[in-house]
Amino acid sequence: MLKDKTVVLGVTGSIAAYKAADIASKLVQAGARVEVVMTRAATEFVTPLTFRSITARPTVTGMFDLASEFSIEHVALAEAADLVLIAPATANIIAKLAAGIADDMLCCTVLATKAPIVLAPAMNVNMYHNPVTQENLAKLRSRGFSVVGPAYGRLASGEMGLGRLAEIREILESVRQVLGKRGDLAGKRIVVTAGGTQEPIDPVRHIGNRSSGKMGYAIAQAARDRGAEVVLITAPTALSDPVGMEVVHVQTSLQMREAVVKAIAGAHVLAMAAAVADYRPVAQSRSKIKKRADTLSLKLVRTPDILAEVEGEFIKIGFAAESEKLVENATEKLHRKNLDLIAANDITAADSGFDADTNRVVLIDAQGRAERLPLLPKSEVADRILDRARGLLAAER
Repeated sequence: MLKDKTVVLGVTGSIAAYKAADIASKLVQAGARVEVVMTRAATEFVTPLTFRSITARPTVTGMFDLASEFSIEHVALAEAADLVLIAPATANIIAKLAAGIADDMLCCTVLATKAPIVLAPAMNVNMYHNPVTQENLAKLRSRGFSVVGPAYGRLASGEMGLGRLAEIREILESVRQVLGKRGDLAGKRIVVTAGGTQEPIDPVRHIGNRSSGKMGYAIAQAARDRGAEVVLITAPTALSDPVGMEVVHVQTSLQMREAVVKAIAGAHVLAMAAAVADYRPVAQSRSKIKKRADTLSLKLVRTPDILAEVEGEFIKIGFAAESEKLVENATEKLHRKNLDLIAANDITAADSGFDADTNRVVLIDAQGRAERLPLLPKSEVADRILDRARGLLAAER
């Protein structure tokens, strides 16, 4: 999504300006061309040389800087931008943008650009809650600006409250979401499940599995980045909630079934990447089971087969985690559950099993055609799966 995109990064006079260097670095690593514009106040916190070193591009610090290729025709920077990100955005820059003031290069760029604009506010808690700041933010939102954060936490003043710059992960995800609004899945509703369900035995123990949720989260994020409306239904994981989508947290297989049935109304694609437990205890002990006997017997009952149960006018994508007869077992599962596509992977492989950031899958369609993908980051596997889903959606027209 960011590859070969031009992102204008505006940096203003906040103590959080040092974090903008990390934002610039991550944008560059993602393949973006980053043009940094600093206000005069920002240069008091971090030097232009820092950003020049990171981006390998001149840092713009004034409208009349003859060393900059944008110094004379300042609208050239605005026209080059695919997106403008101001991080951190102070109360001062927010007020100036709301009023349409154009007294520095950053303000001029924002006024002149037709590109989407993302603001990441950072300021004192009282400044943020001041009615004037809130009115200015509301005014900018009504004009189409996207605002991410601020976050709650300890501020430079020592106070606790709203005003911290949002986490860099959230800012970058917001950038991806905004850039992807007109992607090839725009207008599509995609429901994704992730993580491993937990079936309680007693208040402290459960039956679970080793699913990390990474594959499901990757699919949800990739779908969002391509413009889809995404609902992520997730069992417990160690992952942070992705930005720009509805996230529904569940624990058990029964809760997941209920959430899926509710979410698929109007859906175009259901991707069941969650590892749903096959069995659950018949009854849950209300108190902790004490370790007394040498053995413990649990009576288990089958959990619902969510993917086989749900039906509708949507593409059904399943996953098969197999330890043997990969294609044979996955194909049988595809037909038994009436799927349009299944992604099968060998869980015995260290580089593509549980907890790994990479995956090596075989994509099998309803006609039995199998496509073996090489070892890929899960983010790229997600895009390959969504490419196939897009093709299936086009075939239904």
